[in-house]
Amino acid sequence: MIATQAKLVYQLNKYYNERCQTRKSAIAKTIREVCKVVSDVLKEVEVQEPRFISSLSEIDARFEGMEVIAPNEFEVVLYLNQMGVFNFVDDGSLPGCAVLKLSDGRKRSMSLWVEFITASGYLSARKIRSRFQTLVAQAVDKCSYRDVVKMVADTSEVRLRIRERYVVQITPAFKCTGIWPRSAAQWPMPHIPWPGPNRVAEVKAEGFNLLSKECYSLTGKQSSAESDAWVLQFSEAENRLLMSGCRKKCLSVLKTLRDRHLELPGQPLQSYHMKTLLLYECEKHPRETDWDESCLGDRLNGILLQLISCLQCRRCPHYFLPNLDLFQGKPHSALEAAAKQTWRLAREILTNAKSLDKL
Repeated sequence: MIATQAKLVYQLNKYYNERCQTRKSAIAKTIREVCKVVSDVLKEVEVQEPRFISSLSEIDARFEGMEVIAPNEFEVVLYLNQMGVFNFVDDGSLPGCAVLKLSDGRKRSMSLWVEFITASGYLSARKIRSRFQTLVAQAVDKCSYRDVVKMVADTSEVRLRIRERYVVQITPAFKCTGIWPRSAAQWPMPHIPWPGPNRVAEVKAEGFNLLSKECYSLTGKQSSAESDAWVLQFSEAENRLLMSGCRKKCLSVLKTLRDRHLELPGQPLQSYHMKTLLLYECEKHPRETDWDESCLGDRLNGILLQLISCLQCRRCPHYFLPNLDLFQGKPHSALEAAAKQTWRLAREILTNAKSLDKL
């Protein structure tokens, strides 16, 4: 048994060094290319409208605010200023979303975003996005990369297609630090020893982001609250939770397997599903020794089996917001196909570690 385990860890390390590192360096190169274009477009936006200041900066060879959705799909979060005059309200009526309402007694004119505040005092995510979209469309025509970049039509989101190869979504957002959403109040579960009080305090201090984007928990529903609502995002908090042991390595292997074998019609699976299930696996195996390099194979198998179960039940709860189903709106046939393909993958890795050479 131990020999089989050791063989799997050896093969996984080989897979990580050959496949995952190649994927990482290819994506890093793409990010540089994409960020040059996006920075140029955002510079033009800033000239027209100084309230939208580009926050895309490189720190330690990482671009802050840049999320990789897939090897050719990215999201850039553009942090906005001055949220102070608003109260953050998440009463659970919109899973995964919250609204920003003018604080009592604050005048609309006290806000930098005065013209985007609705009659009932909410700062409308859709109105801000619509204005931003107009500015980006004008900037695309003026920027020095206008021959290789164009706006993606038929969406209320701001998406650029670059060199016909990459799609980048630029999402206006507010950073919320020092507060924690009520809808995530159940975290951490009292009976689970991971991640421990110090790490919990760090994560909660890190806070979350509020994004102006279409909220997929509301697809098909039409309400004014929907267009005013902001989407909750916890990427910094999640990254902080995955810092120690072989967690990041495990995520890298999962993402590589997804890109190579689970890129299916209907897009049932994204890297974010892998990250979410990895966080649940951390709760199931709370001791740091469970995340030693020698346990990489066990953790990977655990997550793949968990993924099959979620796909078969057609439900994948968000890690911090369990009322939000990350499979909502995905076609059932796509989830079924993904379950079958994930099962094939897991079986192959479980029964024959050498199969990783071909995966």
